[in-house]
Amino acid sequence: MTAAPGSGDVRDPSPEVLLHLARQAAAAGAAVLARRDPEALDATSKSSDSDWVTAFDVAAEHAVRSVIRCARPHDAITGEELGTTVPSGFTPDGDRVRWSIDPLDGTTNFIRNIVYYGTSVAAAGADGTWLAGVVNAPALHRIYWASRGGGAWVSENGSVRRLVGPRARQGRLLGTGFSYDAAIRTEQVVALGTLLEGYGDVRRLGSAALDLCLVADSTLDAFVERGLHEHDFAAGALIAEEAGLSVHRPELRPMLDGGPTEAERLAGVTAAGPAELIDSLTGSEPGSASGEDRA
Repeated sequence: MTAAPGSGDVRDPSPEVLLHLARQAAAAGAAVLARRDPEALDATSKSSDSDWVTAFDVAAEHAVRSVIRCARPHDAITGEELGTTVPSGFTPDGDRVRWSIDPLDGTTNFIRNIVYYGTSVAAAGADGTWLAGVVNAPALHRIYWASRGGGAWVSENGSVRRLVGPRARQGRLLGTGFSYDAAIRTEQVVALGTLLEGYGDVRRLGSAALDLCLVADSTLDAFVERGLHEHDFAAGALIAEEAGLSVHRPELRPMLDGGPTEAERLAGVTAAGPAELIDSLTGSEPGSASGEDRA
């Protein structure tokens, strides 16, 4: 018997069921962000003067977790602000699910009232395969979503369309981002010239989750960034992949094993775009790019 969407039946972690719940959870987080109040940000610096957390980040993560725990209390959850929580009895090799949450991707944008921010929620199956992902951007009035094998979609002001990736055109745009680490950032700037070969210009919008979605909806033609956390790319990479793009995820140590070291994370590259771009980044034979879809 198939479980109803959003039910707590751990025996049926189908992509469709997980997507239904992911959309509810992301909506709960985005509702917190939609109440943005510049007088209540309570922003504090984390790793650098460009890396911030606000009261809204934390409140949004609590809201997302509450929805997930209510429906699937036996699942593990990894979030940017509250870390990884593993319920009693959870076994990684069992028929269980792990969620990856970025409650507010684009915190600096949020603080400065720049519209590129949102809540990202993704679910991976017991074998680590990403099964469902949602990026809800309240200031853009857009919700992006995808399920494994179910395609990628966007809703904007009530209108829904399927995403099919970039269209062939001149003046292609490359999306990217830069590390908070000054040394890594310098290396990224030096490498940017090579990355831009074949592209007319570059955009740096401040939210990797949305950058990946913008490749899926053809606003950008490709995206490359070094040093992302899993929660930054988990949902957006699946959305780009289901839109037909080649996607490369960094091979990071699993979060249930403690996650990657800082050095491992900073060395990892996330990319979405045409197969030839992924091949050039990974050293693969032309046409062989398929993306690493494991958590």
